[in-house]
Amino acid sequence: MNRKQLITLLVLVVLLGGAGLLMVKKQKSSWESTNPAIGKKILGEFPVNDVGHIVIKQGTNELNLAKKDIWRVRERENYPANYSEISDFLIKIRDLKIIQSEKVGPSQLSRLALTAGSGTNSPMVVDFKDPNDKAIKSLWLGKKHTRKSNRPAPSPYGEMGDEGYPDGRYVKVGESDNVILISDALQNIEPKPEQWLNKDFFKVEKARSIAVTFPNATNSWKLTRETETGDWKLADAKPTEQLDTSKASGVANPLSSPSFSDVQTTNAPAGMDKATVATIDTFDNFTYALKVGQKTNDNYPLAITVMASLPKERTPGKDEKAEDKDKLDKEFKEKQKRLEEKLAQEKSFENWVYLVSSWTVDPLLKERSQLLVEKKEEPKKDEKSASTEAPAPQAKKEEALPVPDPAELPKPDTAKKSDDAAPPAPPAPPSDKPEPK
Repeated sequence: MNRKQLITLLVLVVLLGGAGLLMVKKQKSSWESTNPAIGKKILGEFPVNDVGHIVIKQGTNELNLAKKDIWRVRERENYPANYSEISDFLIKIRDLKIIQSEKVGPSQLSRLALTAGSGTNSPMVVDFKDPNDKAIKSLWLGKKHTRKSNRPAPSPYGEMGDEGYPDGRYVKVGESDNVILISDALQNIEPKPEQWLNKDFFKVEKARSIAVTFPNATNSWKLTRETETGDWKLADAKPTEQLDTSKASGVANPLSSPSFSDVQTTNAPAGMDKATVATIDTFDNFTYALKVGQKTNDNYPLAITVMASLPKERTPGKDEKAEDKDKLDKEFKEKQKRLEEKLAQEKSFENWVYLVSSWTVDPLLKERSQLLVEKKEEPKKDEKSASTEAPAPQAKKEEALPVPDPAELPKPDTAKKSDDAAPPAPPAPPSDKPEPK
């Protein structure tokens, strides 16, 4: 290839590249000119602060989040809702922008799970209303958009390389014909009441005594201690009972950080007809009475009652100095305020029955025998008598010579006059002389 041909080839490459770039820009400009909505907010000017009622529906499932004094979950006896979850959701919806928008015919809506109704391909409908139930906006959530993973399939983690992961969702604003693609899959938005509950719960601190009363009284027990760091003792222990400290340590800090999975409704059976009652007193003078019902699947129904006897004034110490009085009085007032707030908050939990996991309450439900030192099994009567009759083993002695039978003993020599007779003379030594032949 000569120089002239090389220059011609380079010019052709530049021209083709420029033409391609021009076409891409033209297509992009054409797309943007035909889709002016791209980049705009899907709900326009969405008045977040005016929303007082959120309804989430899919098929036959419906969830109502209503703002009264606070946000509450209607399907859970108006239990307090998780405010931060609702707030984050409203702000996210307000800021969602259009990635792609296209007018889609009715025949294509089922493919995107946006067909009106309650069938298989129906959307999840989120209605935003004001406190008087006047409609503000309605958003239909359809099929999730997935992005292919760069991981080759098959992989040791399954077929994620083929399925991809959700990175967006197809939605519609009300009855509009336009289908919008957004960059958030909104995976946590579901009509499940338990997901929207405020999961704050009571907390037992500095337990002083723990008493558990079972329907069968023989299984009941009570543990007490005199100080916050003292050893636990079994109250009313029988002479044959000894507390196993390692087993007692499992119930030493009961419900220090409990949680619940759901709130039971009045329509559901409470399971409290044969409840176990746990009463816990603390060094802060709080008393917790807990009723634990019968277990269903992995959860127990639990009802709580809280009381406290808080002193109004501080009792000065015996050797308290005058200069320390103001400081100690201030600390006392601050502590009392904190305890009063704790009592008010925890008494609000008395109006519902909670479903708590088995690992939360199982340590409290140990029976009395499970807290005691295990007794060693005594041998049975027959084995015991046999062992007492058996001769004790003797130390090994040197082997004695065998005693000959009296019949085999040689008869005494009658010629022997006495035992003191001289012993017979030893035989003469053999002569060195040769015997005559």
